[in-house]
Amino acid sequence: MSRWRAALPLILLLLAGIVLFASGSLKQLSPHQLVANQAELHAQISAHPWLSRLAYIGLLTLTMATGIPGTIVVILAGGFAFGVVDATLCSSIGLTLGSLILYLASRYAFGGGTRQPPAVVARLRHGFEQHPASYTLFLRFVPVVPFGAVTVALAWLRCPLWLFLGASWLGGTVTLIFETSIGAGLGDALSQSDSLGLGLFMHREVLLPLGAIALLALLPLLLGRLTRRYRRSH
Repeated sequence: MSRWRAALPLILLLLAGIVLFASGSLKQLSPHQLVANQAELHAQISAHPWLSRLAYIGLLTLTMATGIPGTIVVILAGGFAFGVVDATLCSSIGLTLGSLILYLASRYAFGGGTRQPPAVVARLRHGFEQHPASYTLFLRFVPVVPFGAVTVALAWLRCPLWLFLGASWLGGTVTLIFETSIGAGLGDALSQSDSLGLGLFMHREVLLPLGAIALLALLPLLLGRLTRRYRRSH
């Protein structure tokens, strides 16, 4: 019974994520819906600037805490609605709070971390045990493993809270700058085009941050090759 009680917060978060995802609420944040309701959206933001930003932070906190895959849709919508600077600031708060909630729930559920770890944890354990600080920052800076999965893995690995919060905020915010830039760029591209096709992603405002994220994702391969060459030469 104690094991189920410890896992209850994490289970409730996962159930909340499933309900939110299955409800189709995130579809209202798709580019088609945002464009269709663009005038009304910006009117509401102008009329209620603080409330709209708090609502956005709350929604992103919920999606981050539940670990559902629709988080990127929320972040892009934030960039579309608020612009790069405001959206990045609000998203950084929501991302950090949501990650903290998921981390605490996971750490409480896993206890001392003595049980058999999930596959994603087993893959990350070796690097974390050798260089915990640099490896945690690396995982947060490079968007290869899903953010929620990394949060759960770091909780299992008993990553110190100060290191988890610092790496999540710093690494997450760097990625958010590019992601909110894509959302804001979509708004600029849509103002110059009437279509919602793939041509939107060829606009400079969208293409440049997409390229930056692609480079971040390729960073592990580049570092791996450089490391292998260094070892061969020595």
